[in-house]
Amino acid sequence: MSVTVRVPAKVNVQLAVGAARPDGFHDLANVFLAVGLYDEVTVTPAEELRVTCAGPDAAEVPLDRTNLAARAAIALAERRGLDPAVHLHIAKDIPVAGGMAGGSADGAGALLACDALWGTGASREELLEICAELGSDVPFSLVGGAALGTGRGEKLRTLEVGGEFSWVFAMAERGLSTPAVFREFDRLTEGLDVPEPVASEDLLDALAGGDPDALAAAVSNDLQPAALSLFPELADTLAAGSAAGALAGLVSGSGPTTAFLARDTGAAAKIADALRASGTCRTVRVASGPAPGATVI
Repeated sequence: MSVTVRVPAKVNVQLAVGAARPDGFHDLANVFLAVGLYDEVTVTPAEELRVTCAGPDAAEVPLDRTNLAARAAIALAERRGLDPAVHLHIAKDIPVAGGMAGGSADGAGALLACDALWGTGASREELLEICAELGSDVPFSLVGGAALGTGRGEKLRTLEVGGEFSWVFAMAERGLSTPAVFREFDRLTEGLDVPEPVASEDLLDALAGGDPDALAAAVSNDLQPAALSLFPELADTLAAGSAAGALAGLVSGSGPTTAFLARDTGAAAKIADALRASGTCRTVRVASGPAPGATVI
């Protein structure tokens, strides 16, 4: 017997970042939108815990116990006094190290799959609690749709979305370390008065109204200057997407993936073609959101 869970990527349509806290984390106002690029995590009973992965960039995915899918299985097993003896297979389609929460998606997927396989009957609240222990983006991967994440991003409030938004994602030639981007944010804001992070009411209204023009005017990412400082070539990708007619372009999360909001699916296809021809990125993907969270299939 095996259980397979499909889990989506995300784009941050707003990422407001506060000053560094004493624990090293930053308070965030993080508006997540799940988009239709998916990993699938299949869990099968095995003699011992092991992880395998197939798909684009699979060679970059750790297959030891540092993998968030493995950590999720161990966390649930420890709570239930079980042996996490499962084979976790990740069918990878979310870009690796791209700021789209691929690793977090795998953690949420593995957690839901193990819960179903073992029949642990964990409540939604307990699953979200485990997700928050695993990482700041993992709870949203379980929930999907759209949500505002506060704290370090793990405290979620579900948001209303009044329509479908079309996106184009440009994958960079190399990765960016999330901790390095936050360190650069701290360096760039040293000595400055960093305001408390709050969600933009205009942005929340744009999501609720399904209005791509209003959303384009409101998207923002406080980590973008830090990402561009460490990876200046991303500015060329952003310029290419803008020239191709994107309503807005921004670095997704800590990067290095750049995300472009399109008016509709037709416009998204044209922007994607232009980005592929621009020579400013490694590969391009088109997806729309909101998408459902982790789902047993």
